[in-house]
Amino acid sequence: MTSSAAARHPFDQLTPDVVLDAIEGLGLACDGRLQALSSYENRVYQAQLEDGHSVVAKFYRPARWSEAQILEEHAFAAELQAAEVPVVAPLAFEGRTLHQHAGFMFSVSPRRGGRPPELDDEEVLEWIGRFLARLHSVGAARPFTSRPALDLQSFGREPLDWLLQHQMIPLDVQSTWQRKCEEALRIVATYPALGSAASGEIRRLRLHGDCHAGNILWTPADVPAAAGPGPHFVDLDDARMGPAVQDLWMLLSGERAQRTYQLSCLLDGYEQLRDFDRRELALIEPLRTLRLIHYSAWLARRWDDPTFPLNFPWFGSSDYWQGQVQMLEDQIEAMQEEPLIV
Repeated sequence: MTSSAAARHPFDQLTPDVVLDAIEGLGLACDGRLQALSSYENRVYQAQLEDGHSVVAKFYRPARWSEAQILEEHAFAAELQAAEVPVVAPLAFEGRTLHQHAGFMFSVSPRRGGRPPELDDEEVLEWIGRFLARLHSVGAARPFTSRPALDLQSFGREPLDWLLQHQMIPLDVQSTWQRKCEEALRIVATYPALGSAASGEIRRLRLHGDCHAGNILWTPADVPAAAGPGPHFVDLDDARMGPAVQDLWMLLSGERAQRTYQLSCLLDGYEQLRDFDRRELALIEPLRTLRLIHYSAWLARRWDDPTFPLNFPWFGSSDYWQGQVQMLEDQIEAMQEEPLIV
């Protein structure tokens, strides 16, 4: 990618002055201190206010979500807060949570601290399980009408087609990767719950959608915090319709025995407050397969953003795609094994 191509990216216009002007336009007095926070999809900044507090401003990637889709995310966060589910939701200014400045849509949220949860701790996993059950109880109350679903088409077939059409895969790997990808997706297609239309077999609900350890902040009981002790959820940017297990499986790691133990702890907490359909356990490996394919397409689609070549320099090489072939082979094998049993 050339430097001139990088200069054309919309986020290049998001200078510190533009960010501070946007925040102060809402009536907040900043003291000039601004810190960029880790975020690839959007641009997120912590701004210090003159009164000693700080806020987090999130500038949405242009053309990713429509205004209606972002507002659905905000409405979901507000519902969760009203139900006392600990999420970080955007603040309302004059009744609005989504704002416009210099061609960008943005929101402002309170700053919440915390550390990653200890996912090898039984008590922590049970606690997270209880909070996920509460999140899903709210999510099941009504569907999203603008935001998409997590399904075979949007996370599998469409990314596959896009990568091939845009010739993103080196020719020495392309045919092998395509063959393995299509083989994997044929297996995923045998799960009606991941079809483009709800099958009725397994219920879809509004999800966090990207519930990994990095999107859960943990506050110890002995540390004062506005959110209270325990977990609180951040970044509903990927919220969408899907099966409940989507918000559980990314918290699992390690060998099968370890994943089984972690899942058992999560469900011990979850089922204190909400029933869990054990049939969804069979979806874990198909969902992992869809995420694998979707992730490669996500990186490729963002390559004109200078942040991506800088942070993912290994992407796009023949070695990368050979690695993807191996991972797809592993997933094909995993999807044919018995699901985790808890």
